[in-house]
Amino acid sequence: MAAKKTTAKTTAKKTTAKKTTAKKTTAKKTTAKKTAAKKTAAKKATKKVVAITETQIQVQAYLLAEAEGFSGNPVEYWLQAEATLKAA
Repeated sequence: MAAKKTTAKTTAKKTTAKKTTAKKTTAKKTTAKKTAAKKTAAKKATKKVVAITETQIQVQAYLLAEAEGFSGNPVEYWLQAEATLKAA
């Protein structure tokens, strides 16, 4: 009977060791997911930055002025065109 008790204790130790290894692996996966999420967030942030050229503003300002019959202030058309392009 003494031999059976020893075997049971050995089996219990092996099971505990396996559980510990599994926990470490899970922790690594979680860290990898967090790192991937940070990289994705960084990519999204850089995609939002869009360079608006002076030509784009000129065309938009012209279209706004044309729609109003060229009766307003050109500076106001320019500022409205910039705001419209930045919002898009």
